[in-house]
Amino acid sequence: NSSRVTEFILLGLSDTRELQLLFFTLFLLAYAMVLLGNLLIIVTVRTDPKLSSPMYFLLCNLSFIDICYTSVTTPRVLVALLSGHKAIAFEGCMAQLFFLHFVGSSEMFLLTVMAFDRYTAICRPLHYTAIMARGACWALVTACWAGGFIHSTVQTVLMLQLPFCGPNTIHSYFCDVPPVIRLACADTALTEWLMASNSGLISLGCFLVLVASYALILAKVRARLSQGHWKALSTCASHVMVVTLFFMPCIFTYLRPAGTLPTNKYVCVIYTTFSPMMNPLIYTLRSSEVKESMWKLWKR
Repeated sequence: NSSRVTEFILLGLSDTRELQLLFFTLFLLAYAMVLLGNLLIIVTVRTDPKLSSPMYFLLCNLSFIDICYTSVTTPRVLVALLSGHKAIAFEGCMAQLFFLHFVGSSEMFLLTVMAFDRYTAICRPLHYTAIMARGACWALVTACWAGGFIHSTVQTVLMLQLPFCGPNTIHSYFCDVPPVIRLACADTALTEWLMASNSGLISLGCFLVLVASYALILAKVRARLSQGHWKALSTCASHVMVVTLFFMPCIFTYLRPAGTLPTNKYVCVIYTTFSPMMNPLIYTLRSSEVKESMWKLWKR
């Protein structure tokens, strides 16, 4: 117990001061876009009665999750890049890991629910109102948060069982399972497989469900591509872009034991910063209803 690590050193993305200033600028711009874009979506959906359908209710929740998700890592990255302070307490590291997986897995489940919403709206339009009633939407969102909490609790408990008594240098800019578990002073083979089956299978399972739902939608509408169905396919296309940006790096990172391959910290930027930044752009540019509501809000 006396030799237990009390803090970790996050090496970040670069040791060069010029690159650190460049990364600070890029992260600051991305974080500002995440906050402003997603807050604008939330305010627009909440103030316009026309945007009361389940799709926009789920989109509003996705924007809130994106704000929480990127806020877990980005503010501390900005402080570290500007001040050069790279140390993080052991408790802070475990807290960051917990909230990262809590919010991240909740977003995976929510994206799956949004795909189910689009499938129901396109393939079963007569039953859509009954299936995606307001109470059902709240229940699905609550289930997403509950599933994320259970997943993150399992991950964090497994990490807390490991002894950390030696090296404390993390080759990343935030605390996550793959880089932290390599610092444990014990045989972590079993724990790595348990964590890979937890995070990795959740990522892969949600992604396969999403792909299956889009395949069913395409098979349903390809024989009758009216104007309304073209609009539905356009909405699904924007959703596919978000899914690809978010899930593929997660699958690459988590669907393998941590010690098999080094984690690419630049790949992590895609799903922690770039994907939440793209969500507002994709959904607002592809949705005429949201753009009209934003214009009305701006004029008011």
